[in-house]
Amino acid sequence: MFEIKTYNAIAPEGLNLLNADQFALNSGANPDGIILRSEKLHGMEFPESLKAIARAGAGVNNVPVEECSEAGVVVFNTPGANANAVKELVLAAMIMAARPIKEGMEWVQTLSGDDVEKQVEKGKSQFAGTEISGKTLGVIGLGAIGAMLANDGFRLGMEVIGYDPYVSVETAWNINRRVQKAASIAEVLAKADYISIHVPVNAETKGMVDAAFLAQMKDNAVLLNFARGELVNTADMLAALKEKSIRKYVTDFADEALLHNDDIIVMPHLGASTEEAEVNCAIMAAQTLKYFLETGNIVNSVNFPGVDIAMQSPIRLTIVNKNIPNMVGQISSGLAKYFINIEDILNRSRGNYAYTVIDIAETEEAVLNEVIEKIKEIDGVVNVRIIRR
Repeated sequence: MFEIKTYNAIAPEGLNLLNADQFALNSGANPDGIILRSEKLHGMEFPESLKAIARAGAGVNNVPVEECSEAGVVVFNTPGANANAVKELVLAAMIMAARPIKEGMEWVQTLSGDDVEKQVEKGKSQFAGTEISGKTLGVIGLGAIGAMLANDGFRLGMEVIGYDPYVSVETAWNINRRVQKAASIAEVLAKADYISIHVPVNAETKGMVDAAFLAQMKDNAVLLNFARGELVNTADMLAALKEKSIRKYVTDFADEALLHNDDIIVMPHLGASTEEAEVNCAIMAAQTLKYFLETGNIVNSVNFPGVDIAMQSPIRLTIVNKNIPNMVGQISSGLAKYFINIEDILNRSRGNYAYTVIDIAETEEAVLNEVIEKIKEIDGVVNVRIIRR
């Protein structure tokens, strides 16, 4: 029986996948897994029982990923599950930046009298906008969301140019061949009327939208940020808007400094706030966590390598260790000393850590426990888990 702790409102369509005969939800203080959305886990002391955390969403800023890696806790996300929801909001935001729809609707509500129709016809010219058809859309980051946005931008009659030096083969196949591939971010900034960024926050990208970035944009360009607020240097953005070096900033991340500014549209983090996206994220998070706990296989992890191997032996050992030389050799030698035959093995590394799956034949419980303790004693081994078929 696996204990699962949940935070926030996780859609029942996902939680229902965790069958009651194998999973207990929120039943104890020593969970094997955590499923969450926005709960911040930084500073939380994780129990030794914890094996995995599944975030029902793409970003994992609310999870201390490095600390999890050190403890051998696998962190999962749900890439692509909310992509359509975010893409649709970006398209809506782009149209709102092109045409003052919100302002016009608010103005209409101030009218009164029996000649409202005449007032509308007289005053509507102040809310004239532009069309996005024929304009150039620049997409920085061609992951699940960026690729969908690029394709839909082209379908709406826009010229589209995208930049992503790490685009996957699968994504590349799905991007319309008429989407121009930029050689650099600078090329996108120089050409685009609308620029949408879709990259994760890390040491390289935090604050990437700074004064130098903004100076390369066209004076009438609009920047859309539905990825993460930390990507943008707020002070530099405000200065660029004041100097009219760009036209407008649209973001899904509220910041007091961005409010009450006619050149900024701030949305209340609505990107994934659709019924469909919440269900999709919950289902993917539950499926990924369930698959890992039951088989040891890793899919969609942000801190450990992907490992997916059919379990055909009665016993499987999964080992998290530091990515240093001779680890597999020491582990294999430890099993050999107890005359345990390895029927299948797969080792993968990612950064400073590695993950090894070893399938073995049926072994006496006492012998198995003894060899596990010996493996744990190997310098560099973080944790060892036994899974029975």
